[in-house]
Amino acid sequence: MSDVELLDPSLYVDGFPHDRYAELRRQGPVHRHRSTVVASPLSGVEEHMGFWCVLGHPEIQQINRDWRTFSAWHGPTIPRQPPGGAGLLGVDPPDHHRLRHLVSAGFTPRMISRLEDRIGYWVDRLVDQFDQGEIEFVSALGYPLPMHVIADIIGIPEADRPWVFERTQLVLDGLDPTRSAQQAEQQAAQVELFGYAHELGVEKRQRPTDDVWSTLIAARYATADGETSLEEIEVDLFFLILSIAGSETTRTALSSGLLGLGRQPEQLDRLRHDPDLFATLPDEILRFTSPVLAFGRDCESTTEVAGVTIEAGERVVLFHPSGNRDERVFDTPDRIDVGRDPNPHVAFGGGGPHYCLGANLAKREILVLFQRLIDRFDRIELAGEPTWVGPGPISNVGCHVEHLPVRLG
Repeated sequence: MSDVELLDPSLYVDGFPHDRYAELRRQGPVHRHRSTVVASPLSGVEEHMGFWCVLGHPEIQQINRDWRTFSAWHGPTIPRQPPGGAGLLGVDPPDHHRLRHLVSAGFTPRMISRLEDRIGYWVDRLVDQFDQGEIEFVSALGYPLPMHVIADIIGIPEADRPWVFERTQLVLDGLDPTRSAQQAEQQAAQVELFGYAHELGVEKRQRPTDDVWSTLIAARYATADGETSLEEIEVDLFFLILSIAGSETTRTALSSGLLGLGRQPEQLDRLRHDPDLFATLPDEILRFTSPVLAFGRDCESTTEVAGVTIEAGERVVLFHPSGNRDERVFDTPDRIDVGRDPNPHVAFGGGGPHYCLGANLAKREILVLFQRLIDRFDRIELAGEPTWVGPGPISNVGCHVEHLPVRLG
């Protein structure tokens, strides 16, 4: 089996290289990536490394669920991060159980239900800012909607949101080596966001309010040694995970999802004529768009995946967009089918302890946005070609629609 190349940013300038993934899957679900220099998207530290690419759906599920063999301790990026440095995304059980339980306290069904009302509020408020006609969807809805929902979760005052959103965008731009954002600007924005998170946490401890952030700070978890709670550094790290990773993944799902539906207008018509299909729409949008490009893991003990021997100490990278188009699992995988059921996509990781905590929230945002757009407008169509940003899997979310002209009427 020859080494492959999947990190070249030129592969991602017009979206994910699905043709390349399919070609490789026909040869096998696991491939060795050539040795190359990879820079951390956050620190800029370079590492010369080779790794295993996992492209098949069953194999991605297998690795996600076997955390004892495939550890997350060195973070989800392709290059390794300091052990545990990625917060909730970079720890394994039993440490992960503690963090997960504490963080889950703020994401109860009751709280998610309340957030659905806020999602509807923000969709209506954002749509009210423009009339029928042509809009740039990403800046009008795709980016601000998830950012405002996350700001509601955290309890960020509306007056602070432009400042927070601007710095979040700087961090995201800095993940793309083709963008103008310099490493120093990105790191400065990270430091400022981290400082803001800390100050907000202090404020919530002194004057808690009825929001998720106050709930997280007050949460307690019983252990054999007594009660434990989230440490300040853990709360601050989770702020960064939510504001950066959480907003970017949902923006990708919303914008790429509308692009896909715009290219298959018969699927929009199906939704108009059969509202029951909205129940299966979110999962199909997530499968089709695959907001998370890749997750890294470390092999802890020599094992086999799809007949390939992976040695202890080797890095393994899961390519979710490829798994979500695996022909062994999905019929017509390159097309949206709003009624697809069952839909065992791996957009949220394919099970296991690291299954995405925000899965239900992301589904609600997709559902509410498309329901309200279809209810409000008789015509939703593409008004031009999209512009993509594609640094590739150096970033976990390494490919998204930056501009999408849409005509509403």
